[in-house]
Amino acid sequence: MCHQTVSLAARHLEENGIATIVMGCAKDIVEHCGVPRFLFSDFPLGNAAGRPKDPDSQALTLELALRVLEAAPAARTTVQSPLRWSEDPSWKFDYSNIERLSPEEIRRRREEFDQQKKIAKAVRTAS
Repeated sequence: MCHQTVSLAARHLEENGIATIVMGCAKDIVEHCGVPRFLFSDFPLGNAAGRPKDPDSQALTLELALRVLEAAPAARTTVQSPLRWSEDPSWKFDYSNIERLSPEEIRRRREEFDQQKKIAKAVRTAS
């Protein structure tokens, strides 16, 4: 989900007395929106709840978020998760950088993405 949309929804909920915590990976966007509490994970977009297929990292991320929700010392509190996507920070340069992909790899990824969309549409239609 869009970081800006989630952040604006959190602000609206807070203004109406409902405490929120945003878990996200786009620190600049979330902090610009001014959410009351933010757990930042320095992970690729789409992975704010922990590493894929890693229940331990997901459980830790949720636990941290709940702790921040409960104990944030002031408005606009940002806490950074201690988890790392990789020990090598070069993933930030490589992740989703289309200029570093061959035309064949781009085509393969598009085909894979289109296939996932077809699956999602079939699941949605069946529901």
